[in-house]
Amino acid sequence: MLTAARNELLTRVGPGTPMGELLRRYWQPVGGASELLKDPIKPIRIMGENLVLYRDRGGRYGLVDRHCTHRRADLAYGWVEDHGIRCSYHGWRFDESGECVEQPYEDTTNPKPSKANCGTRAYPVRECAGLLFAYMGPLPAPELPVWEPFLWPNGFREVVLADVPCNWLQCQENSIDPIHFEWMHDNWSNRMRGSDASSAKHLKLKFEQIDHGFVYKRVREGQSEQDRAWTVGRVALWPNGFYLGRHFEWRVPVDDENTLSVAWFFVRVPKGREPYVQDTVPTWQAPIRDENGRWITSHVINQDIAAWAGQGRIADRTRENLRSSDVGITMMRNRLFEELETVQKGGDPWGVIRDPAKARNIALPDMGREANVDGISLAEFDNDPVLKQRLREFRHHYGQPQEVRDAFCAAMGI
Repeated sequence: MLTAARNELLTRVGPGTPMGELLRRYWQPVGGASELLKDPIKPIRIMGENLVLYRDRGGRYGLVDRHCTHRRADLAYGWVEDHGIRCSYHGWRFDESGECVEQPYEDTTNPKPSKANCGTRAYPVRECAGLLFAYMGPLPAPELPVWEPFLWPNGFREVVLADVPCNWLQCQENSIDPIHFEWMHDNWSNRMRGSDASSAKHLKLKFEQIDHGFVYKRVREGQSEQDRAWTVGRVALWPNGFYLGRHFEWRVPVDDENTLSVAWFFVRVPKGREPYVQDTVPTWQAPIRDENGRWITSHVINQDIAAWAGQGRIADRTRENLRSSDVGITMMRNRLFEELETVQKGGDPWGVIRDPAKARNIALPDMGREANVDGISLAEFDNDPVLKQRLREFRHHYGQPQEVRDAFCAAMGI
């Protein structure tokens, strides 16, 4: 159980807050690159700041303050040019560093005044594996971690976004909570299908710290300690991610009471369909409520969202009753408090990478690595419950667009 003061310390993420300053030390996914192909400007809110994400005609990405520094017009209604974004109100143009590079009237009639004090807030943006990552902390920026799955060939990838109306931490704590799989994703799903069947019980849990986060390992009924669920496990990726072998999830703070869920999925095409090259990684927005305003609960991450948001906008941890299954949550919270102190002392927090050689291809524990890298035949998908279901439908988020499903089926050969 946390005191109210310590709960607030963990959850407040706005500019200048200790947790906000910690999370700004890491590259955060803010969207999918394919979003900007049709409309090159997207207004977003991240870490309590209103910004615009854009791709100019020269292929450069930018993330700048939403309001022009001249008369505070909305840059979401501007346009991109060969280099930078231009305000539609009076034509001021800014580049990806935030520098004001053009003031049309002044440049014509009064070019002597300096533009030096007219720049805007800007944050570096990098594209990787179809995702756009932004760094909003102090410069120089650390290296962007390139996780090994981002480099895997012959796979169909997609990016799914969802707007979650609650604080980031109750989403992230889900990443180190294995028991919820038994109840929320198995037993509850059975009840919604009208079945009283109970799933395999958890018999044993173990939580470990690794270089890039925490791992949980488990044994359920019907498994032994030789199962990869115990020998390898799953990764709660530091500081706000989750890695499950064929997909990543991130819980990116929008502000104290809202979170952007960013998920990246990979499915290796069956053997015999190589080489497969995906020209564009599709990005789509997943709905979380039905037409009656109730949570959608038919899909895995939708079920998670119902649990996260059901705790309230900011969970009151002073009223919790933690037990032995929550050891991982306690480990995560304690490490967050340690890293808050590290940042306050001026140090780099855990997981920040400065060495380019260490950042360019980072392996993580993966229970199905061979199938993800080497591939299996289409017939063998039946032996993998997750892959078998992916052939029937997208199981993680409700609302996959038909064109994305069609592209997936074409890649898989079904």
